[in-house]
Amino acid sequence: MGTKIRKIASIEKGLEDVLKALNEKEIKDAIGKSKDYVAKCSDSEPADGIKRNIDHYQSVALDKACVRKGISPPMLTAHDFMIQEEKTKNQSSLADIDKLLVRFTILDGDLKKVIEKSTDPKGPEGEKITKIEKKKIFDSIKAIEDKILKIKFAIDKK
Repeated sequence: MGTKIRKIASIEKGLEDVLKALNEKEIKDAIGKSKDYVAKCSDSEPADGIKRNIDHYQSVALDKACVRKGISPPMLTAHDFMIQEEKTKNQSSLADIDKLLVRFTILDGDLKKVIEKSTDPKGPEGEKITKIEKKKIFDSIKAIEDKILKIKFAIDKK
């Protein structure tokens, strides 16, 4: 049986990523279900014709298990993809990948500047990062994540 290609903006893709990130025990500890159960939920066209859904609380629990491992939360990412896709349906400028990549490079530079300034020994707290500086860093990271999402959508539409 071959690997199924799942749409980026889908719950099924989020579950597929969970299956890659967590082992049987981690899934069992998180939601009390087996890895096989999650695999069945990730199949949008099951061979037995029975469509299985994952509960929202289970989705959150799986994301928390991934975060504890230092992995980005796949289900939250899937939800974000779906919402962003809906928001961008009527935006024609999204398709220009070159412009998106240029903007991504600028945002990357902005993040590096914020981090460099925050860890400057001559800064307000020296090399220690203040709460305000952390917020600026997290805001810069969020801007980059948003841009990456738009790049993925632009590529997915081609």
